[in-house]
Amino acid sequence: MASSSVPSTMKALQIQKQGGLEVLEIHDVPVPQPGPGQVLLKVEWAGVNFIDTYLRSGLYKKETPFILGNESAGTIHAVGPNVSNVKVGDKASGYLATGGGYAEFALLEDSKIVKLPSNVDTKTGAGLVLQGLTAWTLVKEAYEVKKGDYVLVHAAAGGVGLLLCQMCKYLGAHVIGTTSTTEKAELAKANGAEYVILYGKGESVVDKTLEITGNKGVQGIFDGVGKDTWEDDFKVIARKGTIVTFGNASGAVEPFAPLKLSAKNIKVVRPTLGNYVVTREELDRYSNELWELLAKSVIKLSVHKDYSFSAEGIKQSQIDITSRGTTGKLLIKIS
Repeated sequence: MASSSVPSTMKALQIQKQGGLEVLEIHDVPVPQPGPGQVLLKVEWAGVNFIDTYLRSGLYKKETPFILGNESAGTIHAVGPNVSNVKVGDKASGYLATGGGYAEFALLEDSKIVKLPSNVDTKTGAGLVLQGLTAWTLVKEAYEVKKGDYVLVHAAAGGVGLLLCQMCKYLGAHVIGTTSTTEKAELAKANGAEYVILYGKGESVVDKTLEITGNKGVQGIFDGVGKDTWEDDFKVIARKGTIVTFGNASGAVEPFAPLKLSAKNIKVVRPTLGNYVVTREELDRYSNELWELLAKSVIKLSVHKDYSFSAEGIKQSQIDITSRGTTGKLLIKIS
């Protein structure tokens, strides 16, 4: 194993029992050692994502104890055998399929680590890898956005939402976003939304969407909200359109009968990033495309707030991300 000196213990946000915010505690835990095909990352920044709240609460069941966090960036501190993608000292960002990002050191599979280009710092790397790859694979594979499409992006001022707006505009679509405040609406418009609907402010998402599209509906819907927006999605999707449900911000979507799809011959997909970037080749292709979009200023990282690496800081990040009051990316400064 190639490495610089590695301490025996580290600080980590380890979940010992799934539950409320009170289970978010910093513990001293052993530093993991990289095996074949693995790297040890000295973490500088970690990204906050809705899935962190699902794993903490138990909505997504997971054997305990485990370290929270699925998105980190920093410096490669050690590499195990059979790793050729990165070397000790490289700046890198990683998508941690099994968690472990809220820690001073994180163990990543070589197939999930991305070497950062020289023009991308670790803060940007932590903020873009998981949500950027999620958004880009959604518009390329879940529903391939085409020039002239009308697409609906729910929670358009959130981290993934802003990236979806930017990417869909770049691909030539007419973007309709939904947000809760005029401030968020302005941010969504600045990031590519052609129209923004303020739900809960006397505007009907269904009526406004149909008005904008001449009663034809939208070709694609990107829905990270879940339960609260689900039924309306079926009212505004066009014939032969695609509903992409990729998050549960308002709760999980209820089971439904496949016959529901036949009224307009529509498709519903429920993808995860982990099944779009399974191989090294897939991760390289999509991450290289992501860095190209960043270099061309097609996309930019919008940061809502930096949080401290402490139990209180991480609790606040989860309170904020579930409040629907945030815009852009939430980040934790690890070191």
